[in-house]
Amino acid sequence: MINVTLPDGAVRELPEGASPMDLAEGISKSLAKKSIIARVDGQEWDLTRPLEGDSKVELITRDMPEALEVIRHDAAHILAQAVQELFPGTQVTIGPAIEDGFYYDFARDEPFSTEDFDAIEKRMAEIVDRDLPFVREVWDRNDAIAHFEKIGEAYKAELIRDLPENEAITIYRQGDWIDLCRGPHLPSTGKIGKAFKLMKVAGAYWRGDHRNAMLQRIYGTAWADDKQLKEHLLRIEEAEKRDHRKVGRAMDLFHMQEEARGQVFWHDKGWTLYRTLESYMRRRLEEAGYEEVKTPTLIDRKLWEESGHWDKFRENMFTAQTEDGEVLALKPMNCPAHVQIFRSGQKSYRDLPLRMAEFGSCARYEPSGALHGLMRVRGFVQDDAHIFCLENQIESETAAFIELLNSVYEDLGFTDFIVKFSDRPETRAGSDETWDKAEKALKDATEAAGVEMILNPGEGAFYGPKLEFVLRDAIGRDWQCGTLQVDFVLPDRLDAEFVGEDNDRHRPVMLHRAILGSFERFIGILIENYAGKFPLWLAPLQVVVATITSDADGYAEEVAGTLRKAGLRVKTDLRNEKINYKVREHSVGKVPVIAVVGMKEAENRKVALRFLGEGNKQQEIIGLDEAADMLIAEAMPPDLKRG
Repeated sequence: MINVTLPDGAVRELPEGASPMDLAEGISKSLAKKSIIARVDGQEWDLTRPLEGDSKVELITRDMPEALEVIRHDAAHILAQAVQELFPGTQVTIGPAIEDGFYYDFARDEPFSTEDFDAIEKRMAEIVDRDLPFVREVWDRNDAIAHFEKIGEAYKAELIRDLPENEAITIYRQGDWIDLCRGPHLPSTGKIGKAFKLMKVAGAYWRGDHRNAMLQRIYGTAWADDKQLKEHLLRIEEAEKRDHRKVGRAMDLFHMQEEARGQVFWHDKGWTLYRTLESYMRRRLEEAGYEEVKTPTLIDRKLWEESGHWDKFRENMFTAQTEDGEVLALKPMNCPAHVQIFRSGQKSYRDLPLRMAEFGSCARYEPSGALHGLMRVRGFVQDDAHIFCLENQIESETAAFIELLNSVYEDLGFTDFIVKFSDRPETRAGSDETWDKAEKALKDATEAAGVEMILNPGEGAFYGPKLEFVLRDAIGRDWQCGTLQVDFVLPDRLDAEFVGEDNDRHRPVMLHRAILGSFERFIGILIENYAGKFPLWLAPLQVVVATITSDADGYAEEVAGTLRKAGLRVKTDLRNEKINYKVREHSVGKVPVIAVVGMKEAENRKVALRFLGEGNKQQEIIGLDEAADMLIAEAMPPDLKRG
C-alpha cells in the first residue's frame, strides 16, 4: 500500500500502482468526473499515470485556473493530428500552450491560409468526438529517433537528439497518432470540449533562429466552455476597434514610416495630447518633491561599461564613433547619468532623500518584426526618476511612491492594478548578500505599504529586485507600466557617496522608479482604454464650433475666442457643408464637444452643445457664458480640481 496526502492534510491508503484517477474515484464520482490532471509532489501528472510511492497529491479540476493551460496544450495536439490527417506529408514540430491559446508549427511546402481553418476546425471537432484516450509511453531514445526518422518527422528526431541524456523520452498516443511530449494531458480528447477557434497563420523560424528553416505557425484559442470562448472573441473584436494605430489615424494624432522605424511623427493633435500628459506628470512630480533634471542623450561607452549596462544591453544600444575613435551610445536608460548629477558636488545625509526626475529621451534597438505602433518603439521618453536615500528611508519612499502611482493611475482612468515582485535573475551584478538585503528591503517596504504582491521569479533587473505595476484597462487587458527597483549595486559601481551623520562616507541606496513607463507606450494604452474618447481635460481638441449657415461665421469666431480665453482647446468649422456632415466627421475624430451655432443661437448668444459618446445628453442649448463656465470646470485636470 502507498500513503497519499491530500492538500487538507488527510491521508488515504491506495494499493501499489494506483493512479490519481483511482484516488478521485475513491473520494467521489463527481470529483473523478471533474478532475483533468493531478499535481503529484508539485509535478503535473496524468490522471491515469500510476503513482510511484507515497505522495502528496492535488487533483486539478476543469474549473481551476490551471486547467486552461492543459486544455490549450491538448488542443494543440488535436490541431496537429487534424492537420496531418487533412494534409499528408506535413511535418509537425512544436506546439505549446500560450497566453489565451496555443499554436503549432508545421513544415509544409504549400502555404496554409485562413481558408483552410473551417476544414481543420471540423476535423478537430471530429477528433474530440472520437474520445481518443491520451496514453503516455516511455520509449528508448534510439528507438524514438529511428521511429520519427522512418515516418519523415526530421524535426521531432532532432528534438529528441538534443534532449539531455538522462531525460526520459515520453510519447503520447491519441488513437494511432503519436507525438513527442512531456505531458500531462487530459484523459481523452473528448474531455477537451469544442470551445476552440483557429485565429491566424504566420511564419516562424525553426527554434526561433533566422538561420533555420521557415515554418508555418497556426495560432488558436481554447477555453473551458463556449461562454468563455465567446467572451474572449468579443474582447478581441473590441480590441480591434480600439487599436491605437487605427484610432490614431482617425484622430490625426501621429504616424510612423519606414525611414524612421520605431519612431513617432507626432502631429499637432497628438503632440497636444503628449504635452497635456507631460504637464500633468510634471505637476504631480513637483508636488511630490522631485527635482527635474536633463541629461545628455549621447554618452561615452566608458560610463556604460562602468555601470554594467554595456555587457547587459549592448545589443540593444545604438552607437556612433567619432573620427577621434570615441565610441558613444544613445542612452537606453537614464540611471547612470543621474548618478553623475548626484556625484556632482558633495552630498550629506541631510540631502537625502533626493528625488531626481527626468523626462529622458532614450533609444533601444528593437528588431523590425517586434515593432508595434506606439507599444514597441525604438525612440521613447521615460517618465523616469531615481531616489537616492538611506536604507531606513526605503520604506517611507516606497509607500510615498505607491501612493503617488495609485493616484496618477486613478486620475488617468485606471482603478485596478496588481503588483508583481520580481526577484534575482540568473545573470546579475552584486553578491548574494547584497541581493538578500535588497529583496528583504523591498518586500518589507511593500508589505508595510499594505500592498499585496504576486511573485514573479527571476525577473528582477540585473542590479536589483523590482516591483512591477500591472494596470487593467477598460476591456480587461493587463499592461505592465510602473516599476520600482531597489539598487545597492549601481551607486557602488559608479562611486556615488554621501557624508553621513558620523562624518564618514557612505553609499546611498538608489530607487529606480517610473509610473507611466514611456510616454509613447502609455499614450497608446490611453488611446485604447478610452477608444479615443478621452475625458475633456486630456482631449487634444476639446471643442469644435461648427456653423449651420455662413451667416453665423462671425458669432462662431466670437464663441471660439471666448472659449480659448478660458483656456480651452478650440477650433472652428466654417465650411460650406451640412451640419450633420460636420457633426459626423468630428464625431469620428473623437471631438468631445461640438458647439453648433446658427443665426438663432447668434441672436440669443447661445450655443447648442453636442457631446460625444453614448449615455451623454446629445444636445443642450445654453447661454455662451454658462457653456464656457461648464466646459472650463469639466476640462480642469483632476489634480488641479483637488487644489
